[in-house]
Amino acid sequence: MEIFNNFSFLLLAVFIVFCSALSADAEVQRHKFVIEATKVKRLCKTHNSITVNGMFPGPTLEIKNGDTLEVLVVNKARYNVTIHWHGVRQMRTGWADGPEFVTQCPIRPGGSYTYRFTVQGQEGTLWWHAHSSWLRATVYGALIIRPRDGESYPFPKPKRETPILLGEWWDANPIDVVREATRTGAAPNVSDAYTINGQPGDLYKCSSKETTIVPIDSGETNLLRVINAALNQPLFFKVANHKLTVVGADASYTKPFTTSVLMLGPGQTTDVLIRGDQTPSRYYMAARAYQSAQNAPFDNTTTTAILEYKSASCAAKKCNAATPVMPTLPAYNDTNTVTAFSKSFRSRQKVEVPTDIDENLFFTVGLGLNNCPPNFRKRRCQGPNGTRFTASMNNVSFVLPRNFSLLQAHQQGIPGVFTTDFPGTPPLKFDYTGNVSRSLFQPVPGTKLYKLKYGSRVEIVIQDTSIVTPENHPIHLHGYDFYIIAEGFGNFNPKRDTSKFNLVDPPMRNTVAVPVNGWAVIRFVADNPGVWLMHCHLDVHISWGLAMAFLVENGVGELQTIQPPPSDLPIC
Repeated sequence: MEIFNNFSFLLLAVFIVFCSALSADAEVQRHKFVIEATKVKRLCKTHNSITVNGMFPGPTLEIKNGDTLEVLVVNKARYNVTIHWHGVRQMRTGWADGPEFVTQCPIRPGGSYTYRFTVQGQEGTLWWHAHSSWLRATVYGALIIRPRDGESYPFPKPKRETPILLGEWWDANPIDVVREATRTGAAPNVSDAYTINGQPGDLYKCSSKETTIVPIDSGETNLLRVINAALNQPLFFKVANHKLTVVGADASYTKPFTTSVLMLGPGQTTDVLIRGDQTPSRYYMAARAYQSAQNAPFDNTTTTAILEYKSASCAAKKCNAATPVMPTLPAYNDTNTVTAFSKSFRSRQKVEVPTDIDENLFFTVGLGLNNCPPNFRKRRCQGPNGTRFTASMNNVSFVLPRNFSLLQAHQQGIPGVFTTDFPGTPPLKFDYTGNVSRSLFQPVPGTKLYKLKYGSRVEIVIQDTSIVTPENHPIHLHGYDFYIIAEGFGNFNPKRDTSKFNLVDPPMRNTVAVPVNGWAVIRFVADNPGVWLMHCHLDVHISWGLAMAFLVENGVGELQTIQPPPSDLPIC
């Protein structure tokens, strides 16, 4: 008996040592975000912009895989606010996810809330942003997750690392822009500039003194962590005369591949290695629109930063520095380049893609037009032919609740806040990418969720439609990563297209750029209980209703059950 007890004790000791080794380097990182109006001058004009801690963009958070973040958010602005930790799995911590009226009520002016969550099994580049109205136009920042102590990147260690945040700037208050569009039913005004790390760059008025400089030295290999934080625009990104080696995306490592151009939809991140292998000089890195929606107005300007070799810098040249070399960016509507780029992504090795699917779902995504309500004046119906713009998934235009968050209503069993009858397939089958009858332009408003059993294996075909206009939609799923197993053009055809499924090494993402006039297929296991928003990351489309939410039920036992709500969760 004593031998058995000693053996049990030894096993326990080994287990404790193993567990403590896993958690020894895990830290709790505490931060304070003060949301406040700050004077920000861009394009010759000063605006009272909403910022975090007076910074635009906001602070970069750097953590390690396994760390816990505690971020106290204090709202000193005049608008409601929430913060979303884009791409963080939030295992059992849905209360910290952040989308307004989905997992929490907003933090009211004068209020505060502490987001607490652990980042486990994710490495690379994510980001955080406001998830309330259009505040994320200026309230955003990078979230960098490094390997645990003693572990390394699966690529040569870069000499230096630089976050590259691509943003979008209005020479106006972005909240006023979206409110005006809601009032008129028309599309909102397009932005006036794009930015790199908050600066528009040399091609805009009053901007060249502040252009972002990214240093490099001959022979160095550096890591650029590129994030598309723009509100409404997929963007091409290029560095003059330099190749980029993609090594990660959405905090998942990828099989390395080399490209001269990136395309990121809003919400997406891409990690690239860049080598200092050109003549020491100054080279523009530039971003401009990928515009797939025909005849829709868009911001056609170009933002730039400068990749500067040390020996060619102002200090070295006494400021007679040469004008930087400009890259040739793809045409605005160059879908072929986008397709070639997105099809290059693979996971680093063979992965376990869910098979034996429990839930075969088919979601159409697209725009719509609501007829002018009889009690509305003409000035409130300034969409095409006197209509109001709308958007939907499976013909349901998503309406957020106002008095409770969806997660709170689910957790507390509050009736009348939502229904669970979101359709798993389109209510009406039609030629999705063909000439669609005007009778299908007007979706049904509703707060409909789709229920998933814990552990169910899910496949979703996401199908663009040509209602109003086809468009590349960056679709983001909260609380999950998923495998993109295929994409293509036209209407998805299971007989023809299942043969294209990559079930060996598909890329893992949290945001999929659904091809214009095409489709993408994703798979995931519903192993994270809670209410999880799935939406287009073009914010103009969210406000029109291009969203839905999954209600993932608890499984068995504590580890398969969402944690109770924190005591300081904001109330509506």
